[in-house]
Amino acid sequence: MNFDLIRSKARDLFQSAPFFYEIQTESDYLEALALLDELMVDYENQRPLIELLSTRIEQWENTASEFTAFNQACTQADPAIDLLKTLMEQHQLDMSQLPEIGSKSLVSRILKGERSLTRKHIEQLSQRFQISPALFFASSKPVTNAAH
Repeated sequence: MNFDLIRSKARDLFQSAPFFYEIQTESDYLEALALLDELMVDYENQRPLIELLSTRIEQWENTASEFTAFNQACTQADPAIDLLKTLMEQHQLDMSQLPEIGSKSLVSRILKGERSLTRKHIEQLSQRFQISPALFFASSKPVTNAAH
């Protein structure tokens, strides 16, 4: 193996695209995103570069100040409620069209995070939408057994 050639090519890459090593500015970030889009066209052949670049982009998004509010919102989000909202949107349902949960006011309170989905709600919603109950149980909030 020719280590000199590898070092030379790596040095050329990092000089041409320093964001492969570390994204330091918004400009680096935007260039990295643009290159990632280009690489995705030929995913199988570009996979090692895509994985390396994706890691750098993720590091930037996890630490850059412009993503702080978004990252905090994601951390605080309840996946069960997010899934319920997604199902409602996909099936064009309003709060009165979820008999698995109950009244419109209860659905509203659940969507606002004031109440939690019960195990019974999750079982019935899973059956209706033919999805795994595990998608709801990934929730950061506890699932109760009480019927509402």
